[in-house]
Amino acid sequence: VQLQACGGGLVQTGGSLRLSCAASGSVSSLNTMAWYRQAPGKQRELVASITRGGITNYADSVKGRFTISRDNAANTVNLRMNTLKPEDTAAYYCYAVTHDSRWMYWWGQGTLVTVSS
Repeated sequence: VQLQACGGGLVQTGGSLRLSCAASGSVSSLNTMAWYRQAPGKQRELVASITRGGITNYADSVKGRFTISRDNAANTVNLRMNTLKPEDTAAYYCYAVTHDSRWMYWWGQGTLVTVSS
């Protein structure tokens, strides 16, 4: 599976951005998809995840501000980010889990989000 993410950029505090990630390859076995982020000097952390059935999970720090969604027909996952804060500045990574005969885990390239104060 290949994951292609886009949508990062520079935004002011309080602004919004939308990240998108398109999966290609063995997409019939796509299961959970998610967004992680990694700020400089910090560990990578889960931002939000969504199952194939649409069950979502969010980090406490983004609840109420970020919304994850997916289109199973298009094999895409999106992250709508509102009311952005400087502490949201990070490289954001698309992540996917697939399962046919075994579970496998895939990462996309990072897309940088910078929130200026």
